[in-house]
Amino acid sequence: MQISSFSLIALLAVGLALSECTTGQAPLASGETPPASAGVSIGQRDLTPEEKKVIMDAVALSLRNPGSAKYHWAKFPAVVTEGSVNYCATVDAQSPYAAYSGRQAYVVEAQMSGNRVSSAVVGLIAGGKDFALVTNMCAKYGLDPRNAG
Repeated sequence: MQISSFSLIALLAVGLALSECTTGQAPLASGETPPASAGVSIGQRDLTPEEKKVIMDAVALSLRNPGSAKYHWAKFPAVVTEGSVNYCATVDAQSPYAAYSGRQAYVVEAQMSGNRVSSAVVGLIAGGKDFALVTNMCAKYGLDPRNAG
């Protein structure tokens, strides 16, 4: 099964809109650097097992066999008490689209409550030749799913 051009464009549009909404910033122009508040300058921490489960449950909806998925976790901002934040990482899994199976990058919008992830929604997930689309979108906000270990 192949993903249609329309579906891919729709996914990208949703991802970009999600990125703008969750950061409160317009997408950066080519060559523009993210603000100092984006990325690692605010300190980072590991996700708790409960937070990982919330994110896994959100990502699982985009996978063919979520039980066999192997997640690679990136660091998370140390302090985000309320609101939402983008989070990027990778997962090795089967995709509903064969060309995307294997290592896939994803971006989720994580809702925060008391400095803990309380819910998450997938903005974009892609593997194969479109892996770079997700990593490029994450990079605009100082995130890099390739740093997931």
